[in-house]
Amino acid sequence: MPQLEQISTYASQIFWLVVVFAVLLGVMLKVALPRVQGILEERQKRIDDDLARAAALRDEAEGVLRAYEQAQADARAEARRLLREQQEAAATEAAARHAALGERLAGDAAAAEARIAEARREALAGIEAAAGEVAQAMTARLIGVEVDAAEAAAAAAGTGRAGA
Repeated sequence: MPQLEQISTYASQIFWLVVVFAVLLGVMLKVALPRVQGILEERQKRIDDDLARAAALRDEAEGVLRAYEQAQADARAEARRLLREQQEAAATEAAARHAALGERLAGDAAAAEARIAEARREALAGIEAAAGEVAQAMTARLIGVEVDAAEAAAAAAGTGRAGA
């Protein structure tokens, strides 16, 4: 068998295998592996830096979010305060207008009552005068006696003179 005829060359092949392996291992350890290790370290450093920067940005974003939420809460509180102040001012103004309107209406009512009382007095005076004139005319027509206007008015008012 031809495969077994090469047994005498195995020793030299193993020798060269070990030499080539040692040379390749040396080249790998001195050249390739330091470069790969450098690349891996640089990559790990970049990943760590990115993670640190991401953490810093996350913290900053959380701080900005907290500041935004605080500003929003402050703005809402300020809006509620302004709304409350406006409502109080409107209520105060409405109360003042209501009071002024009440005073004006009270004054108008008092003036109207005074006008009504004056009209009542005038009406009563007119009725008394008319009653006096009617009494005077009835007396003249019924009994044919002329009564003066003052006496007829007194009689119509019920304050007539007894026996006069």
